[in-house]
Amino acid sequence: MPTPFQPPKKPVSADASLSQVVDHCRLFVNGKQIPGEVKHSAALGLLAERCSEEDSGFVWLSLVEPTQQQMTRVAEEFGIHPLIMEDAVTAHQRPKVERYEDQLFIVVRTVKYSGFDINEDSIARSRQIITTGEIQMVIGHGFIITIRHRTAFPDVGSRLGIEATVACGPMSVAWAVADVVVDNYNKIARELALDVDELEEEVFTPQSSFNVDQIYLLKREILEMRHAIDPLDPALRMLMAGNVDLIDPQISSYFRDVLDHEIAAKDDVASFDERLTALISAAVAKVTLQQNSDMRAISAFVGMAAVPTLIAGVYGMNFENMPELAQPYGYYTVIAVMVVLVLTMWYLFKRWNWL
Repeated sequence: MPTPFQPPKKPVSADASLSQVVDHCRLFVNGKQIPGEVKHSAALGLLAERCSEEDSGFVWLSLVEPTQQQMTRVAEEFGIHPLIMEDAVTAHQRPKVERYEDQLFIVVRTVKYSGFDINEDSIARSRQIITTGEIQMVIGHGFIITIRHRTAFPDVGSRLGIEATVACGPMSVAWAVADVVVDNYNKIARELALDVDELEEEVFTPQSSFNVDQIYLLKREILEMRHAIDPLDPALRMLMAGNVDLIDPQISSYFRDVLDHEIAAKDDVASFDERLTALISAAVAKVTLQQNSDMRAISAFVGMAAVPTLIAGVYGMNFENMPELAQPYGYYTVIAVMVVLVLTMWYLFKRWNWL
């Protein structure tokens, strides 16, 4: 049976394929954004047309998880260094700053905190309470390209609304992104402080019940956050110290402020890690003491049960001549002796804090 005729599919152009991963492409001139979006392939040409010798401007292209082919297309349009192109496609990178001739490649890690519940039945639901993403930034002459992986793009509108800041060039966008990301670090650190305090209260409250697994869970997630934020400290220092010719002095001072906030967040998270380590030791010690106390109580109850068992065993040997066998109240006398001995042992164990 002949197959029905199907018209040939039109090949997808490179521009159409690239447009699928473009968040936006914007043009900034003299510190102001030109209204509307521009086409990425014509962005640099439009910038050259709008900027005279007295004007300054840049193109901001934002991408989301481009493929190797799509990134190759962007590299051809903007003249990106080949080594930067390779890194931009690869996710799971540590925060870093690398320079290739007159281009910078900056990587920052985003952190999202989903909240932590210390209830025992929430252990399974609380896994992966801290998730990380990645934002890469390629800064060159007259452009910045931001590439996000596994994260939403931070809201930098308020920071880029300052005309004098945006007039400093594409590094202003890099600063705005880093500033929002680091501010979120400090916000999460404050939330973690409350959770760590709550765990400490649970562990050190007398006669409280707690689950050590919750401490291990939070410690594991805090380690994940440390891996995301700790390398940003040396990266920012390298950015400001080794690239003075590419960074406006005003933006450099802004980056110093970001570094101060990052150091504060890093120190806070490191202290949480240390506190949880000590908390694990305290929790294990408390569990061990509780187990010893339980074993001592069990031993006391076994001892209390052994005395009447011993007396009953003696009277179960069936000798003809035994005390109280011929007495009408012998049974009650033996039971009374058992009760008195058990109560005496119970009193002594309570006095010795065995029960």
